[in-house]
Amino acid sequence: MRSLIYILTPILFFASCNPNQEKFNSQIVTVTGPISESQMGLTLEHEHVLVDFIGAEKVKQPQYPIEQALDSLLPYFIRLKESGVQSLIECTPQYIGRDVLLLKAISEKSGLYILTNTGYYAAADKKYLPAHTYCETADQLAERWISEWKNGIDGTGIKPGFIKLGVGGNRLDTIEQKIVTAGAITHLATGLKIAIHTGGALPANDEIDILKTEGVDPSALIVVHSQNMPSEEQIKILKRGAWVSLDGVNNHEGSIEKYTNFLKAIKNENLLYKTLISQDAYWSVIQKENNEIGFEKHGSQYSAILVDLATNLKSNGFSQVEIDQLLINNPAEAYTIEVCKLDQ
Repeated sequence: MRSLIYILTPILFFASCNPNQEKFNSQIVTVTGPISESQMGLTLEHEHVLVDFIGAEKVKQPQYPIEQALDSLLPYFIRLKESGVQSLIECTPQYIGRDVLLLKAISEKSGLYILTNTGYYAAADKKYLPAHTYCETADQLAERWISEWKNGIDGTGIKPGFIKLGVGGNRLDTIEQKIVTAGAITHLATGLKIAIHTGGALPANDEIDILKTEGVDPSALIVVHSQNMPSEEQIKILKRGAWVSLDGVNNHEGSIEKYTNFLKAIKNENLLYKTLISQDAYWSVIQKENNEIGFEKHGSQYSAILVDLATNLKSNGFSQVEIDQLLINNPAEAYTIEVCKLDQ
C-alpha cells in the first residue's frame, strides 16, 4: 500500500446548532470516555469494525473470543493510528454485531478514539429489527436508547456517542417513521446526534420533516449514504440544515472521481462545512465449514480517502484547509453532544 500523504493543519470549529442549543460538558463520548472536540483530530466518520449479518433474532454477542477478533483486526487499526488517524466513528448498530467490549479493546491497544452508538436499523427489509420494535411506541423505544446513554450498554458502562438508525430507500413507512421519531425523542433527552442510513432524497426529506415536527433542528441529523442521490438533491438537503454524509469511497474504478465531483458541486455552493465523507469499510463475521467463526475483510482497508481521494481533491483545486474541514473540523462538529432545538 502506498504511504499516506495526509498532513494535519490547525483546527477551527464553528457552531452548528441554533441559539437554543444546549451543550453538555462531555462534548464527545468515546468507548473509553469523554474527550473534547479538539482531541478528535483526523477522523474517519462512518466506518465499521465488525458486523454480523445473521439477523436480529439470531445474533448473539459476542460469538467469538475477543482475543481471536483482536488477532485478525487489531493490526489494521494500529496502522491506521500510525498513519495519522486519531478517531473512528463506528456505525455498527445493536443487532448487527455491535460489540462495545471489542471496540474498547481496540481503542486501548491502538490509541484510536472510537465512538459507538445506540438505536435500531430498519433497512434491509427490517432483518435487523428486534420483534419488540413492532409493538412498542416511539417513547418506549427511546427509553431503551436513553437508558444506554444514562447507564451504559449491556452493563459495560460504555456509553454511546451518537444515535444510529437505518431506513429503506423509499418514503418512510410506519415502522421507519416510529424509529426516526424515537431518535428525535432520544436526541432531545441526550444531545446525541442522529446518523441515519438513508440513501434517497425522499426518505431524507421525510426524516427532516419528522425531526422538525418533534422540535429538533435538522442540524442534529446526518444523512448517511447521500452519495446515492444526485448532487442537486444533496445540496437541497444541506440547505435544509442537515449534514450530508458521502459514504463508500473506495479504490474501485471511477469511485474517486465520483466523490470528487460530488464535493466540487458542494464546494461551489459553499456548503463543505456541512459535509462528511467516509469509506464504510468493515469486517464481517463468517461461519466456516467446520462451524468455526472467521472474519472477512470488505472495503478499502480504511485508506481510500487518505491516499487517493485527498490526492485527487488537491489536483482539483481543493486546499489543505478545505480537506481538513472535511476530515477534522466537520466530524468533531457533527458528533458533538448538544441538543439542537428548533426555533419556536
